[in-house]
Amino acid sequence: MNVLDVGAIVLGLAILVAGGESLVRGAAGLAARFGVPSLVIGLVIVSAATSSPELSVTIGAVLDDEPDLAVGNAVGSNIVNVLFILGLAALVLPLAVKRRLVRFDVPVMVGISVLLLVLALDGGISQWDGLLLVLVATAHIVLSFIVSKRDPEERPAEERDAQTEAPSQPRWKGVLTGTLLIALGIGLLVVGARLLVTSATNVATGLGVSSLVIGLTVVAVGTSIPELATSVIAAVRGERDIAVGNIVGSNIFNLGFVLGLPALFVPAGIPVADAAVALDIPLMIAAAVTLLPVMFTGFAIKRWEGAVFVLLYVAYTVYLVLAATQHDALRGFTLVMLYFTLPVLAATFIAFTAYEMGIRRGGRSAMSREP
Repeated sequence: MNVLDVGAIVLGLAILVAGGESLVRGAAGLAARFGVPSLVIGLVIVSAATSSPELSVTIGAVLDDEPDLAVGNAVGSNIVNVLFILGLAALVLPLAVKRRLVRFDVPVMVGISVLLLVLALDGGISQWDGLLLVLVATAHIVLSFIVSKRDPEERPAEERDAQTEAPSQPRWKGVLTGTLLIALGIGLLVVGARLLVTSATNVATGLGVSSLVIGLTVVAVGTSIPELATSVIAAVRGERDIAVGNIVGSNIFNLGFVLGLPALFVPAGIPVADAAVALDIPLMIAAAVTLLPVMFTGFAIKRWEGAVFVLLYVAYTVYLVLAATQHDALRGFTLVMLYFTLPVLAATFIAFTAYEMGIRRGGRSAMSREP
């Protein structure tokens, strides 16, 4: 392992963060100028912007003939987004969610996650598979705008902007600023992605760790930093729609475009490692499915649920490290997780979900009996 490679990884991550921040600000500013609802900003505009590092890294990995790094980056980012980033955001502030997220967007996220597993069972993502993933993600974007126009719950973005921007600011000036920020962000993301892919590959080779593990951990967390900053800052500011919508939208974008688009331009497709099909993609699906009952019980993600998500991500990362290094503690750790920790967490979630649903039914029954 070369010290220069480690330094390049740090530099690449810093450039990605700067690029993601610039892209987020530019995209959100332009969307607000045109009156796009806040939830759609999170689901489509901000999520696409914050997923740009993943797209850049995946394209770079495919061009460098590192398919494991490409797949690990996209799948690992989705796991990071739900378990770690959404968990941290909920710890900062319990996240209330709109009904459309539970009824439409989260099911789409679960559906495209299951679709990826089905497509990858033959050992790769072909060009036709990539086209299907892109079409599903594109359909979600189109439907998001259609649904938002019919949803009376959604507050137009210009109402929020009116509190932060001077009314006298010329419209053209805001549009020009947003466009320049987007262009700057894209340029930084391209440079940062190339640095990160090359350096991470060199470090993985030097340590004897597979590219899949590097993609699932270091690169996945690094490219998810824009999502982390956006969701936590949005939670602090009370912009819960953006905080949650950013994560759900990013996960759909990661599978539909981050994996789908590169596959379209690779005749042989993108190979998917057996380890990813056996463990990482099913875990990504499990994390996505977990959001359904969590959100359905009161349409909120509570602090204790956020804490559980973070702990699960830490446990997953520890498992990956132990497995990659063939540590003696791997067997004991696996047994504890399989036969104690996970069953206890599952029982806790089921019990609290039943309790919350019971309270909601009781509340509706009491209201129906009122004269």
